[in-house]
Amino acid sequence: MAKYKIAWMPGDGVGNEVMEAAKIVLDKLQLDAEYTHADIGWEFWKTEANPLPDRTIELLKKSDCALFGAITSLPKEEAENELIPELRGKGKVYSSPIVRLRQEFNLATNLRPCKAYAGNPLNYKDDIDIVVFRENTEGLYVGLEFHPVPQELRDTINKHNNKMSKFDYAANEDLAISMRVFSRQGCRSIVTAAFEYAKETGRTSVTIVEKPNVIRETSGLMVRTAREVAKNYPGIELWETNIDAMCMWLVKNPQNYSVIATSNMFGDIVSDLCAQLIGGLGFASSGNIGEKFAVFEPTHGSAPKYAGQYKVNPMAMLLTVKMMLDWLGETDMGTRLETAITDVIAEGKVRTYDMGGSNTTLEVGEAVAAKL
Repeated sequence: MAKYKIAWMPGDGVGNEVMEAAKIVLDKLQLDAEYTHADIGWEFWKTEANPLPDRTIELLKKSDCALFGAITSLPKEEAENELIPELRGKGKVYSSPIVRLRQEFNLATNLRPCKAYAGNPLNYKDDIDIVVFRENTEGLYVGLEFHPVPQELRDTINKHNNKMSKFDYAANEDLAISMRVFSRQGCRSIVTAAFEYAKETGRTSVTIVEKPNVIRETSGLMVRTAREVAKNYPGIELWETNIDAMCMWLVKNPQNYSVIATSNMFGDIVSDLCAQLIGGLGFASSGNIGEKFAVFEPTHGSAPKYAGQYKVNPMAMLLTVKMMLDWLGETDMGTRLETAITDVIAEGKVRTYDMGGSNTTLEVGEAVAAKL
């Protein structure tokens, strides 16, 4: 029996291709694992009106972790139009399978390392090493949205906050409301994870990124909680920055920042910015981490226009595999893999189109495997 059970979820588009590159590397590493294919993605939305079938949830419950490629998503109306005819007009509403996974398994920490590797021609600057801790299950992405707005909800909001009266001119069908919900427990969890990581890796600061001067209650709760947590880590400074200013400072002085902690949507935004600083989404890995289960994925999308061409950079996926190995406790393998990735980038002989080369997705995977 294999030591690990890993759910294998290629998903959509180029997710399949980068997962093939990952398998080349994992086979060379000889990780003692059983890989089980799991259905997820757009084809299952179109044919079953469920991009994350219940059978996949059950499979994941029997797995140690999951490796995930990429997902295609479209807005509500466009998604309904993609359904097979017999499923249209039945009130089926598309929702992101990765968001559901995060909530279903309480994968509260979204960990996104952004490190500039020497020799990467796409580096904004060569000494960037930032790790973003994004709260993964609360905030604006929790899915509490209303359109049209129920009158009862509108009346309740008006009763407790008269600022809603500004919209008295608009009919219910002309309004949409999304709720940004934070819990103190959620705030404490993500900030504590960031401080623990800083402590374990010898980093000297954690930057909390929010907007409490305007979004006073939710961002305010996050910042106040961060101040409380910081008291338990006297050797690590807490820096506080507004999200808009943080985007500016990351472009100006990215080397000043080490560990960033923030909420769901702000983390989504700032981690993509950090990814571009170190070469773009082709180098952006991530882990959705809970207490006993985790889903690892590159942060890029399914890139439908490149699907089937084996053109995209698999480094984000290979770095994601490194994260998975570390989480499983196979840190020696993880270190070997990162060293191999570092060597291939530094040599510059095998590069995909984004790096100015002409090699395929699988050729990059093979080049990394050859270094192991």
